[in-house]
Amino acid sequence: MGREVTERRLHPVTPLRRAWAPVAVLMGWAVHDPDQAHEQLTRLTTVTLLTGLAILVPAASLYGFLSWWFTHYAVTDTELRIRTGLLFRRTAHIRLDRLQAVDVTQPLLARVAGVAKLRLDAIGTDEKDELAYLSEGEARALRAELLARAAGFAPETAREMGEAPVRPLLHVPPRALVVSLLLTGTTWGSLLAALVVPPLLWFVTHSLWSVLVIGLPLAGGAATRTVGQFVRFYDWTVGESPDGLRIDHGLLDRAHETVPPGRVQTVRIVEPLLWRWGSPRSNAAESGGRWVRVELDVAGSSNSVLVPVAPRAAAESLITRILPGVSVPAALTRPPRRAGWCVPLWWRGHGLAVTDTVFAARHGLLRRTLALVPHAKVQSVRLTRGPWARFKRVADVHVDTGANKTVTARLRDAREAADLLYAQADRSRTGRRDARPDRWMA
Repeated sequence: MGREVTERRLHPVTPLRRAWAPVAVLMGWAVHDPDQAHEQLTRLTTVTLLTGLAILVPAASLYGFLSWWFTHYAVTDTELRIRTGLLFRRTAHIRLDRLQAVDVTQPLLARVAGVAKLRLDAIGTDEKDELAYLSEGEARALRAELLARAAGFAPETAREMGEAPVRPLLHVPPRALVVSLLLTGTTWGSLLAALVVPPLLWFVTHSLWSVLVIGLPLAGGAATRTVGQFVRFYDWTVGESPDGLRIDHGLLDRAHETVPPGRVQTVRIVEPLLWRWGSPRSNAAESGGRWVRVELDVAGSSNSVLVPVAPRAAAESLITRILPGVSVPAALTRPPRRAGWCVPLWWRGHGLAVTDTVFAARHGLLRRTLALVPHAKVQSVRLTRGPWARFKRVADVHVDTGANKTVTARLRDAREAADLLYAQADRSRTGRRDARPDRWMA
C-alpha cells in the first residue's frame, strides 16, 4: 500500500506576481496598437477611468489569489506532480528518474521578498516546468529531496539528507570578467559599428534623424550586450557536491544551477582570439596561460556554460570533474595540405585527436573551439564528402550525440576518415558498455 501523498501550495506572495497577468494583457494591447489605445484613453473621463481601475485592481487581485489557490504540488514515490489551472486544469507528471536539472533562481524582487523559483528540466521536454514561488529555504530543501530521490534514495532518507555540502572549485573575479568581455570580438564589432555607421549615414544623407535612429540602437546594443553578460556572469562560482557540479551566479537575478553528472554529452573549450595572451588570477587558481570559456551540451537541458572565463589549466581541471577519466588532448593533427583547395587558409584551424576515452575535434582559425565527446555519448557516426572533396581525397566525419548536437572532424584524409568511421563505432559500443549509470550521485 502506497504512502499518503501530501499536496502543498506555493508561497503566499505568489498571488502578487500572478495578479499582473490581466494588467499585462492590457499593456500588450496598448503596445501592439498604440494609436487605438491613445484614442480610447482620450475618450475616457476621470470618473470612467477611476471606475475602471476600481474594477480592474480587485479583479486582478482575485485572479492572482484563485490561480494560487488552485495550484498544488506533491512529491510521490516516483514523480513530482504539479496541478495548475483555474478554468482549464493541467497536471504535470515529472518522473524523478528523468530529471536532468533542478535549479533555484531568484529574480531581484524575489530576493527582496525572500522567495525563489524552482525550475525543473526533464528528459523529453522542450520547456522547463517551474514552481514559482517558494520560500528560499523550502526551494533548496525541495531541490535536495528531488535530487536524492532521483538518485534512488528512499523517500524517508531523501527528506532527511538535506542539501548536499559544496566544496568550492573555481571563482571568476569581477575584474577578470570585465577584461574578458572587453576582449571579446562581438563587443568590439558592435562598438566599431556604432562609431563608423553614424558618420557614414551623415555623409550620405545629411539627416540628423537618420543618424539618431540608426546610431543610438547600435550604441545601446553594444553597451547592453556587454553589461547584460556582466550582470549574468557576475560572481560565477563552481563547486563540487555529491549530486554534481553546482554553479552560482548573477548580480541582480541569482541562479543556483546543478550540472547533472554522467549526462553531459559534449564539452567545448572556446578560445576567442584576444584571450590567448592572458589569464585571470582567481582565488581558486593562480595559474597562468591562455583564457578559455567552457560550454556544455546536456541532453534535455538548457544549461550551456560551465565557466565564462578561466585559465586553461583550471578549465581542464573542471573538465576532469565533469568527465571522469577524460583528459584534454595535448596535440591535434591537422588535415592534409591538399584540404586547402577545399577551404583556403581556414583549413589550418581544423584538428582531430582520438584517445581511449574521447573524440576531440577543433574548428576555427581566429576563434577556436575544441569539442570533446566521450565515446559512450556518441549515438551515430557519419562520413560525408562532396564532389570536390572526393577529387581532393578528403572527407568529413560527423559524430552525433544524445543532445541532438553534431561534432565534425572536417577535411580528413579519405582513408583516415573511413578507418575512423568504423573504429569510432566500435569505441562507442565499448564505451556505452563500460560507462557508469547516468544517475544522480552515481
